[in-house]
Amino acid sequence: MQFTLHHKDTSSNARTGSLETSHGVIETPIFMPVGTAGSVKAVHQRELKEDVKAQIILGNTYHLYLRPGLEIMEAAGGLHKFNGWDRPILTDSGGYQVFSLADNRKITEEGVVFKSHIDGAKHRFTPENVMDIQRVIGADIIMAFDECTPYPCEWSYAKKSMDLTHRWLARCIDRFDETGGKYGYDQSLFPIVQGSVFKDLRTESATFVADQGREGNAIGGLSVGEPAELMYEMTEWVTAILPEDKPRYLMGVGTPANILECIALGVDMFDCVMPTRNARNGMLFTTEGIINIRNERWKADFSPIDMGFESAISNVYTKAYLRHLTISKEMLAAQIASIHNLSFYLWLVGQAREKINSGEFASWKTGMVERVSRRL
Repeated sequence: MQFTLHHKDTSSNARTGSLETSHGVIETPIFMPVGTAGSVKAVHQRELKEDVKAQIILGNTYHLYLRPGLEIMEAAGGLHKFNGWDRPILTDSGGYQVFSLADNRKITEEGVVFKSHIDGAKHRFTPENVMDIQRVIGADIIMAFDECTPYPCEWSYAKKSMDLTHRWLARCIDRFDETGGKYGYDQSLFPIVQGSVFKDLRTESATFVADQGREGNAIGGLSVGEPAELMYEMTEWVTAILPEDKPRYLMGVGTPANILECIALGVDMFDCVMPTRNARNGMLFTTEGIINIRNERWKADFSPIDMGFESAISNVYTKAYLRHLTISKEMLAAQIASIHNLSFYLWLVGQAREKINSGEFASWKTGMVERVSRRL
């Protein structure tokens, strides 16, 4: 994998770049649609390519390991062949899902024993077998196994957790480097910075991660309930430490405004379930603001969902029609809303790239953050 830095904004830390992988080039900054169980919910791969214009999507180790399982994954030839997506894929290590099972898991130095949310069966994740699992899944970018601390938490807990994450990272790297990809193409391992909201811990973790010299780095443990300003503060602190010549991935973020603010802080890659999850509940992100399509005011609004950017979905279907489908609980409502929200997110980061390259990002971002945050 090769990352090339193209342009740096003179009024912020925003930058554009390109990330070359075995399955294609990713232009950064980029948003990555989340396909937890091997599918971006309610969206076909063709729609992801042609309508959403996604360059990379996510899969999740925890979910794919449990179902359909590694035997099927390997027999299929990896996730690319299994789901028919021939562009880059990133897999989360499953750490966040495992640690969210607070009543059904036990953390030790060796790893984590947890109960499946599907049938209650016991399983074990270790740094070594999580690397092996992600080799079988076959993503282009795989994540180190870490512990994601909750918010709030005490400094002592965050310190203990971070130290464990660092020891696990060393084991992940050893296992990754002594094994190879299964399907004839390269994979890259991204470490994850932890440390909760404590600057001294974030400094220690970012320095440790940077010293590993991997092909990219991630920032974890944010967007877990802390105030947005605290998330921005920690992100800015960490991006100042992580190497400039490697892509920086902020995990699980976020709203359109979050993404724009963090692009300004030097982040290159984002993912979040928000555009699809909120779409299924009737919330639309648009170029003019946030819409709850269930509201009565849209009942007879026959204007397109969004004319602010070019989209075969958003420019054709009307707000009134989408509201009707949503209220009627038609499956098509989730499809239209999901494709629209994802298309908007990809359009937004595409606009950010253009504005960074043209030197207009800082002034554009200020107005755009205000627009995309208002409720309509």
